[in-house]
Amino acid sequence: MSKNNKNTTHKKKTSRRHRESKKSFEGRERSRRHLKEPLIVEVVLRDDLPGFHAEAGPLPLKRGDYVLLQLPEERVEVAKVVSPPVYLPIQSGLLPKIKRFATAKEITRYKENIEFEDKAWDVCETLAQELGLEMKLVRVERLFDRSKVIFYYTADGRIDFRQLVKDLVRALRTRIEMRQIGVRHEAGMLGGIGSCGREICCSLFLRKFDPVSIKIAKEQSLPLDPTKISGICGRLLCCLLYEYDVYAELSASLPKIGKRVSTESIEGKIVRYNIFRSSVTVETPEGQEVEIPVDEFRKELKK
Repeated sequence: MSKNNKNTTHKKKTSRRHRESKKSFEGRERSRRHLKEPLIVEVVLRDDLPGFHAEAGPLPLKRGDYVLLQLPEERVEVAKVVSPPVYLPIQSGLLPKIKRFATAKEITRYKENIEFEDKAWDVCETLAQELGLEMKLVRVERLFDRSKVIFYYTADGRIDFRQLVKDLVRALRTRIEMRQIGVRHEAGMLGGIGSCGREICCSLFLRKFDPVSIKIAKEQSLPLDPTKISGICGRLLCCLLYEYDVYAELSASLPKIGKRVSTESIEGKIVRYNIFRSSVTVETPEGQEVEIPVDEFRKELKK
């Protein structure tokens, strides 16, 4: 073999070893990362309900698998996997955990519970109408262990459902629990598409509902038309809070919207802030709007 051929062969072997070594290193790095990051899947308790995330553990899960899920308060439910597992950089233990695959017997029981829920819904609606109760049934849930059935409902005020519970126990032969919920929780349970074109936050990830006031919309110079700043629940959009802190921080160091200001370069009334362009818009007495960078505006005020 000639010297040139030997050099070429040596270079190819070196290059191949380098690629293999690089792949091996990347594989080890992924393994180290995956050891720290839990494997997460999205599951649903019912096909018509919003999904939520759970830790998959070492199980080789795929879409359509039925699993046994450990929920808070020692509750165990069968759930259906609706997304492939992915590693996510979150702390392990924060989400419900999947214990194992559901057995054929457990899957049968799960489907029987769903049929029972449909029956319980019809029975409850009929009895509520007969008793003249002004309530809206939102969801019926039978626990997997069949220890009780929970009826979620909305109403304008308090409902005396004592007679309804007695009639339901007599008709369904099981323990009954009535839970009154607000319209925001109702929207989260049922799901839907918001005005932004995406699935509503309360059905995807939002679990705590902080109070939202019209002041928050004013602070962000948003239109005060209820149809534009309200969600499908009829309440002010929860997402109004997402950027509010940024606006509040900006406005704290500047005159309030509507206040008249006078500097060497401009005189007028502040009409809006723009956090994305970091600017202030001032309306002059002639009705002209002038946009000024925040830093420049602050310097003008100090003069």
